[in-house]
Amino acid sequence: MLNPVTGRTAVAAVFGDPIEHSLSPAIHNAAFGASGLDWVFVPFRVGTGHAGEALAAMRCLGLGGASVTMPLKADVADLVGELTPIARRLSAVNCLFWRDGVLVGDNTDGAGAVWALEHQLGASISGARVVVCGAGGAARAVIAAVADAGADEVVVVNRTRASAVAAAGLAGDAGRVASADDLAAGAGLGVFDVAINATSVGMLGGVDGVPLDLSHGCPDLVMDLIYHPLETRWLGEARAMGATVANGVPMLVGQAAEAFEHWTGCSAPVEAMLAAVHSELAP
Repeated sequence: MLNPVTGRTAVAAVFGDPIEHSLSPAIHNAAFGASGLDWVFVPFRVGTGHAGEALAAMRCLGLGGASVTMPLKADVADLVGELTPIARRLSAVNCLFWRDGVLVGDNTDGAGAVWALEHQLGASISGARVVVCGAGGAARAVIAAVADAGADEVVVVNRTRASAVAAAGLAGDAGRVASADDLAAGAGLGVFDVAINATSVGMLGGVDGVPLDLSHGCPDLVMDLIYHPLETRWLGEARAMGATVANGVPMLVGQAAEAFEHWTGCSAPVEAMLAAVHSELAP
């Protein structure tokens, strides 16, 4: 339970547009309450072209930290005083924190994905063969992170080959590109240890269908970054084939936990954070 807000309460925020349906306030306020910290988290609608003003306000108001969502991730990366190596590599920021008086931009999405894979799916990323569907911001973060975690091979599947090639490049020597037809013509997805969907295919109100065909074989571990709905058709098919599956909630909490620890210096209460998300998403 949150303490009463006073003049001593530290404030963190999320900047983005749209912002009404962000789960970040529920996640972080649950974390602050569970940790007994005198912090509060609030959302601010900040549209395209206003990232600089948001950062100036953050400095002026003395905010203790901030999350950054669409459409500001790239703009913020160009404006902060310092970038972490992964934020510089991705040219995108989703977390702002202070270090020695300097506002630092980080990207915690990939770390959140690896946490989800290792702690929710029980995956061992080192030496694994991973296939990622998508080449957008979330996919790029995941590709870089699983490569850094020691994946032996990271195969990127995307409708636009040029985007797939650029995304696979983030995995260095482990990265390569394939088409869905290439995979189906071979041994199917069963030759991989982990399959990850980082596209909107299967999302409520998004593109119907499945991102990758599982009929030729299914990996043991399957993660879909979507959490509306909590189980997509693709995850349902993978579960029916005996795979261990996870939706996007663990990654969402994992990336938020990294941010929480940047801001507070405390270990994140991930169980309380997971419970807050599930409460928000419950029918």
